[in-house]
Formats: sequence, structure tokens, C-alpha cells
Amino acid sequence: MIVQVKRRVTVAVASALLVGAQAVRAQHDVAPIAAPGVMTGVKQGGSANVHVVCHIPLGGYFRVMDNEIEQDRPYAYVSQARDRPGFTIVDLRDPEHCKVLYNWRIENAELHQGLGGMDGKYFKLKGRYYYVQSLQFFGASPDADLGAVVADVTSLPDTSKIKIVARIRYPATGGFHNIFAYKHSDGRVLLFTTVNETHANIYDMEKVLAGDKGALIARVPVPEGGNPAFGQFGYHDFFVGYDPATKQDKFYGAGRGGYFIYDVTHPETPKLVTSISGVAGVEFGHTFTPTPDGKFAVTETEYQYAPLRIFDLRPGLEGKVQAITEPVGAWTADWRDLSHNHEVRWPFVFVSAYEDGLQIFNMVDPADPRTVGWYYTCECNHEAGFGGLPQWEGTSVMQGAFGVKIRNSDGLIIISDSNTGFWAFRLDGLNGWNGSDWGMPNISAAQDWDHGPPGAGPTHTAAH
Repeated sequence: MIVQVKRRVTVAVASALLVGAQAVRAQHDVAPIAAPGVMTGVKQGGSANVHVVCHIPLGGYFRVMDNEIEQDRPYAYVSQARDRPGFTIVDLRDPEHCKVLYNWRIENAELHQGLGGMDGKYFKLKGRYYYVQSLQFFGASPDADLGAVVADVTSLPDTSKIKIVARIRYPATGGFHNIFAYKHSDGRVLLFTTVNETHANIYDMEKVLAGDKGALIARVPVPEGGNPAFGQFGYHDFFVGYDPATKQDKFYGAGRGGYFIYDVTHPETPKLVTSISGVAGVEFGHTFTPTPDGKFAVTETEYQYAPLRIFDLRPGLEGKVQAITEPVGAWTADWRDLSHNHEVRWPFVFVSAYEDGLQIFNMVDPADPRTVGWYYTCECNHEAGFGGLPQWEGTSVMQGAFGVKIRNSDGLIIISDSNTGFWAFRLDGLNGWNGSDWGMPNISAAQDWDHGPPGAGPTHTAAH
């Protein structure tokens, strides 16, 4: 069996509550204009169990990229692009009346060419709050080697004291497309970044803040044999999490050739554990997110018509196969489209699904994932998405819901939509998430900055 009987019963009850609530509300509420899998022009509305909390337009077509939400304070962050390269801070103290609190833009923005603000992560260190904004500028633009800026945001809601306290530069031009901030089991705050090379960089953020030239402490390589058609480009995205069963910090990297898991318990010497490669239809991995117990993973490949593929990682982790080559399940909102990023909160997966907006599916049975909620945020015409630089507008399906995050304390869901801006939602029955409630480790993309990874024991200061 895929999960224990006791856990299956618990999840089944919760799932039934969600579905039941949807059915009851459907008798009284206006039905959604378009259900998943049905293309009827511009998609609007959503399922009866998903409720809009607030919405803020942020500039129109492709001026919004990824997002972040603090877990213990009422603030969210939105990466911004085009003529707004930088980030916006959203005030969630009154969620039903959320508002823009602060904007930061790169100096001399009009001189910069490229994607601008791409991805953002917050972290805590020595009692202070910081936000890291990744940036991508190309060619002869100023700051073509600037990967990210670090802002001290401890003073929020007082914005007068927000200050850029560090800038991370790297010789390879093109900046950092994606980043992941991680509280390592040894107590360090690490930042994993993509670069336009065949590896990911690892930075010690205490050293970054101190201006230490040795802040770049390690690199995670793409294994040899990764698809050479992608040139120097290596990883696109990743997740880093602690595995209580093996007492290891693990890096889950998506990039050329597929998806790769490394043991980064000692980040200066990463060790390849297993990979997902040689999969039909997957030449390049985009997003790679494990379940809290690390046994399964949800993956994305960035091309139209591709579903999210679900893999059983256990044959590779147990050394039964050198590489995992076949998925055990797949999910899509609409086969004509493409889903983008996702967050796993077992048994649910929250998806920023481009033209299909916010989508939520239940993967209690990884071989048979079921949609349980949705809301269309893009309100856009089909195939009018990103067409590359410098024109931006094109004919792809890459437009709409770009990033998604979950606040574990109360279950608040946020979406950053490339066209329509910032959204916050609630799902009936989801009033918070803790893995232990589901018989799982309490592991997700959200970090416990004060205590470190659950199950790792007391953190200690690593030798430097």
C-alpha cells in the first residue's frame, strides 16, 4: 500500500469534508464559469470552496513574477519585472483589505534590460528579518552580474528603516533565476541559487551580511551526462529539506537532464543520492518538490501540454535502481495548457497553473491525484503569453498564475499572477497545516528559522 491504513482514513475524512463542503455550497453559490479541463474562452470564477480574500493589481502584463510570505508576521513579497525591476511588500495585517506597503526598484531601472525581479525568499538571522530578491539582467545592462539584493525588513510595518544591506554578485552574467533559503541542520542559514552555469551556488548568509568574500561556500553540480543541448545552463529550480528518517539535509534540483537529489548534510561536499532521468518527454526539469517524508515528488517540465508528473523516489533512495525513469501518476488542470510552480502540503498540492490560475489537488494516492479546488486569476485569452525578450508578448501559454505560497499557521494561500497581480485565498477546511496532523514529518518549503528542521535536534553553530 502507498500509505498506512490509519493515515489513509484520516486523509480520506478530511478530503471528504472538503468535497462535501464544496457540494453543499454549490447549491447556494454561483457555479464556476469554467471547470478544470474545459476551455470556454476566457476562464473566470472558481470552485465554491475557494474564496478570494483580497486582490491587488500590480502593473499589468508580465510585471509580476514569484512571491513569498512570512510565516510568523503578516507580510508578503512580490517580485516585479519589466519597468518595475525589484519587489513589492504587501501588508496582510488586515487580510481582507491587503495593501501595498513598500516598493523597491533597482537604481536607474530604465537602463536595465532583462527579466528584473524573479524570485524572493525571506529568512531570519540573529533576531532580524531579511528578504532576498533575485535579479536577472542581461547583455550590456548595468548589474548584469548582480544575482540578488538582501534587504533588512526587521522594522516592518515601519518602512522608513528598510535598507539594502548586501548585494550578491557572480561573474557569470544573467543573475539568479531562482533561489531557496534554507535553515540547515547545522544551524547555518544557507541560500541556494541558480546561475548560468552547470551547477547551483550555496551561500552562507551570515558571511554575505558580513561582507565576507568567502560567502560562496559550495556548488552543487549537474551530474555529468545532463542534456548538453542546454549549453551552460544547469539548474532551473530546487527544493532543500531535511529528511528525519536518514538525518540528512537533501537538495532536490530540477535542471538539464531531469531531476537530481543530493545529500548536502555537509554542503561543502555534496553527494549525489539518486536521480530522475531518461524519462520520456523530460529533457529538462523545471520544478522538483518532495512530499514531507521524501518518498514521492511532484515535478514540472516547462512546455505546453506537459502534466505535472508524480514519481515514487523510493527505488532510487533505496539503491534498487540507479535512476528513476517512469512516473507513477500525473495531473493537469487543462491538457491544452501548462502548470507552473507548486507547493506541497500533504496531501494537497497547491499549483500556480498559469492560465488556469490557482489549482489544488489531493495526492493521497499519488497514482490517482484528484482536483479539489481552483480559482482562475489570469482572466486572459488562451495562448497570448510570454514570447521572449525584448517583446514579452507572444503566443505561448506561459502567462497568469506564476507563484504560489502557503502560510502554515492559518492556511492562507497567495498567488502572484504575471498579468493581474497579487491574490490571497482561503480553502474551506484548511485552517493551517502541520505535517504531524497527517502522520508526516512537519517538513515543507516554510522554514523554522528559530529552531531549525524538525527532527534534527538542537542546532549548533557550524565551524567556519
